[in-house]
Amino acid sequence: MAQTILVVDDQPNVRTLLTDYLTAQGYRVLTAPDGQQGLYVARHERPELILLDIMMPNMDGYQFLSNFRRESEAPVIVITARDEETDAVLGLELGADDYVIKPFRMRELSARIRAVLRRKTVPVTPNEVLRNGGLSMDIDAHLVTMNKKEVNLTPLEFKLLETLLRQQGKVFTRADLSDLLADDGFAGLSSTLNVHMRNLRLKLGEDPSNPVYLETVFGVGYRMNRVEKS
Repeated sequence: MAQTILVVDDQPNVRTLLTDYLTAQGYRVLTAPDGQQGLYVARHERPELILLDIMMPNMDGYQFLSNFRRESEAPVIVITARDEETDAVLGLELGADDYVIKPFRMRELSARIRAVLRRKTVPVTPNEVLRNGGLSMDIDAHLVTMNKKEVNLTPLEFKLLETLLRQQGKVFTRADLSDLLADDGFAGLSSTLNVHMRNLRLKLGEDPSNPVYLETVFGVGYRMNRVEKS
């Protein structure tokens, strides 16, 4: 059965272009001209992935993401017309998994789509659970809890946390993490990785000035500290 992609963009020519291209790639494609209609379609059709424009009438991409992330963890790739990293960074902070800048190459977009879909559907070992202090990650159930409270993560945040949990105490450079996540299709910059790490800390309830679990090793990178369960 074909995977469904929802294209949310206010420009008819962009919707048509993406529909034609992605349909030829074997996807089922749905479209919406703004965030408000996009939410309606997403709730009823439950797409596997969303391509989301930022600047739209009625409800822009930021508002869409804020609402959508309360309801679904389906991957979202932000499409921004302005060549400014701040647009993409805000999208990532709101829960997007990746971004592309208009104008983009269709092959690049197709690669990003395959990557985030692969991260979502990658086979896992049944019933494998990773633990550190009050932090628990059930790989099979795709469930993370902190002190028995569920933590909602995007697919990329989940993969990033899994990577650090599997090698507690090891210092990963930003390049190390980018390379490891590249196996799952991550093509972001170091600054993008920093945003994902900040989001992880916030969701885990870490104090940014004195993190217990996710430590920044100055001038090097990041480390998952081993924490004794209280």
